[in-house]
Parts: sequence; C-alpha cells; structure tokens
Amino acid sequence: MSSFWNNRISISIFGEAQGPAIGVTVDNLPPGEYIDTDALARFMARRSPKSGAGYRTSGNTMPHVMSGIYNDKTTGTPLCAFLQNVPEKAPQHTELDNLVRPGHADYTGAVRYRGFNDVREGGHFSERLTAPLCFAGAICGQILERRGIYVGAHVYQIHNTKDNPFDPVNITRDAVLSVRMKDFPVINDRKGWMMLEDISKARQGGETLGGIIECAAVNVPAGIGSPIFDGLQNNIAQLIFGIPGVTGLEFGAGFGAARMIGSQNNDPFYVDDHGHVVTKTNNHGGILGGISSGMPITLNVAVKPSPTIAKAQDTVNYHDMSNETLSGAEDHDPCVIAGMVPCVEAAVNIAVLSHMMDYPNFC
Repeated sequence: MSSFWNNRISISIFGEAQGPAIGVTVDNLPPGEYIDTDALARFMARRSPKSGAGYRTSGNTMPHVMSGIYNDKTTGTPLCAFLQNVPEKAPQHTELDNLVRPGHADYTGAVRYRGFNDVREGGHFSERLTAPLCFAGAICGQILERRGIYVGAHVYQIHNTKDNPFDPVNITRDAVLSVRMKDFPVINDRKGWMMLEDISKARQGGETLGGIIECAAVNVPAGIGSPIFDGLQNNIAQLIFGIPGVTGLEFGAGFGAARMIGSQNNDPFYVDDHGHVVTKTNNHGGILGGISSGMPITLNVAVKPSPTIAKAQDTVNYHDMSNETLSGAEDHDPCVIAGMVPCVEAAVNIAVLSHMMDYPNFC
C-alpha cells in the first residue's frame, strides 16, 4: 500500500481531494502522552499562512479525532483522525476530467490505476493530503518537544531571493521557534517582503514560483538511526518525498560537498566545555552512516512551482487520444512554499520520533 509508512510508528493516509473526507491513522505512539489540541490547531493553521502564500484549504483545518486520544492523552491504540471535505458542487464528471494537466499526476495516475482513479482536484495525489500528514507530524512533534527535541523550518528561497540560513552548528531551540508563528516564515523579514513582491508579480502574470525550504532538528542525541536501508536520512527522505511538489533533498552541505576536497568537507571532532563530543562544522548535517551525531540535523527541500497556472497549456485527452489545449486556471496559488513549511516539519517529526522509540528510556 503506497500511502502506508511503517517504521516503529506507522502512518496510513487515506481519502481523495473531493471525496467525503481525508484522514490518517497513526499506530504505535507511546501511551499516556498529553496532546495540546490548541497547539495542534495552530500547527494545522500554518498550512494556510495569513500572507496568502500557502496552500488553499477546504473547510475546517482541524481533523476530528475518532480514536487513540482519551482525556487529552494518547491511549497507545491506533489514533484515527479525519477531515471532512466541502461537498463538491460541480458535476461529478466532465470532459475536463479526461484532459491531463501538465505537471500533475493525472496521466501517470490514470495509467497506474487503469483510469479508475478519482481525478477531481488531483484525487489522492492532491496537496490536500498534506493535512493528515501535518496532523500526524504535529502529534509526533509534541511528544518530541516534551523531551527537548525541536524541529523547525523556514522559507529559505523563492525564485532568486534567499533568506538568511540557519546556523548549522549553533542553531538553538529559540532560533527554531522564532520563525514558527510568523505570517510568512522567514528569518530576515526584509527578504520575506522581497519574496512576497515576487509572488505578487507571478500572480499578475498567471505564473507560479518554486523554492527551497530549510529545516533543522535540534537536541537530537547521538546514536539515533541505523546503517544502510534504515538510516535516519532514509526515513526522513521517504516522508519528505510524500509531500506533493518536492523535487529534491539534501542534508548538510548536500550537493555542495561535491565541490569540496576531503579536508574541507570533513567536520573536525572535539570535546566542548560540557564534555560533549561535537564537530566544529556541520557539513554532514547531523547524520553520519545513517545515525545521528548529536549535531543539529539540517536539510534543504526543493519544491517545484505549482503546476496549476493561469495560462493555456498544450495537453492530450487520454480518453480519445487527441491533442487539446487546457485553459488557464481562474484561481491559482502563485506560490505554495510557505504552506509547505509545516509539512516538512511534520515529516521530520515523524521520522525522528520513530527512531527515538529505540532510544534508552525515551518512553
């Protein structure tokens, strides 16, 4: 089952964009964990930031919890939550359903599922399915933060404008949290204004913009993860690439390491004033051999421009195999990067918590 992730904690995401509901089942969470519903709601609301540069939402943003939480604490049994979709007013099927939208999964989904998949608003491939992912990740984030582990992200780049990066060696809890509740999640607000100006121009031109999200996890102890196929990087990557629109991922120096020589890329170890083994630099992004080193875990996530644009595009009608022209969208998001920031945090939360379950005395 492609929408099922299992690694100590299991995540199963279900639903289609225009179906009755979308949701998630999370299993193997530790029992007795207090869950702050107000904090959950704030996390979910970040998918649609007030700046307007985020995912569009449909109906309520806070899922209904059906099981797994009682008296505000996890029960240890499967946690199931769903979010009702706004009823579709348009016809259930139109000729437009047979037109494959460039940049979307319409064609590949139709081939994979022999034309029986729900194509409305992208169906199971829609960005709306990030809502249940965010919910699961927000739950995991609260469990981690109670142990002093914090995951945070910000918009690092949109088009040609870059924000200030996190300090890969000395990033702190406060630095992670300081950007979390901003309307537009950047470190340097002036750079954020420049990004918003670019987004406004893209909207006026009927275009969309992509970008990069930088994420960091702080206070993750050394020794979390495993080598080869069950590495911490592997699991983070699996979940990150479950977010629609993600096209690339790098940890630490990432592709920049290819331009270095070994002595530049290696991070010298030393014992700090507190008696901890740390590194002077952090090109390895906090993970060596699939296992955490105790340094901040840092990663960059590349996101493509939203494929829904306000310009006509050439395409095909796969029902009768004719060449067609797809009209431009009347309503489109010029940039969804800001709304994807909590999605990236959620994915990292889930992966880190799954490995922390093996850590001595964690639960």
